[in-house]
Amino acid sequence: MNEKVSKSEARWRAELTPEQYRVTREAGTERAFTGCFHDHKGAGVYHCICCDAPLFSSDHKYDSGSGWPSYWQPVSESALERHEDRSLFMTRVEVRCAGCDAHLGHVFEDGPPPTGLRYCINSAALRFQGAE
Repeated sequence: MNEKVSKSEARWRAELTPEQYRVTREAGTERAFTGCFHDHKGAGVYHCICCDAPLFSSDHKYDSGSGWPSYWQPVSESALERHEDRSLFMTRVEVRCAGCDAHLGHVFEDGPPPTGLRYCINSAALRFQGAE
């Protein structure tokens, strides 16, 4: 297993935009329908903005109507870590990048077949690499 990417708060702040830092390092959320990937249709792979790990394929992206990019599965189960999130007076499952602990969003059990899952991910946590 590879070691996690670990950087000082100052280094993360220097490398990320204020919005990317707020979302990924402080577990923030962008407003619905404002992220650059919520309606993105390109073919390729979405990577972690912090460590460049591949996270989601455009083949697994769908329009959930939620206002955030949504996927029914990650590129691999080992790409993500899940944590219980009891903030905002509810219990949800937070999704983090396994490579660097960046907060990505949440996963819900109301997605389409074949998994029935909806990975609701912040655009600010992603970088897109188009298919060559």
